[in-house]
Amino acid sequence: MYNEIMAVLNVNIDHIATVRQARLADEPDPVWAAVQCELAGANGITIHLRQDRRHICDRDVKLLKETVACKLNLEMCMAEPIVKIAEKIKPDQITLVPENRAELTTEGGLDCASHKKRLAEVVKRMHKKGILVSAFIAPDRGQITASVQAGCDAVELHTGMYANASTQKVIEKRLTELMDGRNFAMENNLVVHAGHGLTYRNIAPVARIRDLCEFNIGHSIVARAVFVGIRQATAQMIELINKSELK
Repeated sequence: MYNEIMAVLNVNIDHIATVRQARLADEPDPVWAAVQCELAGANGITIHLRQDRRHICDRDVKLLKETVACKLNLEMCMAEPIVKIAEKIKPDQITLVPENRAELTTEGGLDCASHKKRLAEVVKRMHKKGILVSAFIAPDRGQITASVQAGCDAVELHTGMYANASTQKVIEKRLTELMDGRNFAMENNLVVHAGHGLTYRNIAPVARIRDLCEFNIGHSIVARAVFVGIRQATAQMIELINKSELK
């Protein structure tokens, strides 16, 4: 039986920009990719404006804000120059993440407990601009509590440990942690999202978890798009999410 809250897909198009930046060229254009994802039924477009601008750049953020018809979700750290850009651009939502310049991708959840004062300041500034705020965190009660206390609207539960699990026993443990995190977040009136390391092969068990209302998935979709096109790749991921029975 399906719950009233159905999960939707936000496509992270960072790695479209990664291919472009490999040659410092003008293609493939993330703006084109966003249009195709929307036509396939994506509920949102996610982009990460990193401090080093390794893929998404300021031009992309500006144009995507002007052209994306669905939700624009800006992943970002809490560095002041990036916060100011978010205030100016006004995406529909920001997702606050940690950022290590040497990492290949975001390696862990934001430590909201240790940075609660700064987090609360950023949340307040975003709310003044009408921007929803989500924090990308481990499914940990301490981090969820800190997110609530800072005023976040939502949390995105880090699914990387689930995605990296190599045995069924560990997979079940990680799924239980995600469900426990979901429960505690919802008890504290947070909207619950999920993402990181999700693929066509591992999405189904996570998609069956009730009340995870938004998935942010990028690399796997862009990888498949190399062979089938991003519109079809997006549609295939949406189909997998939609046909999973919730529990």
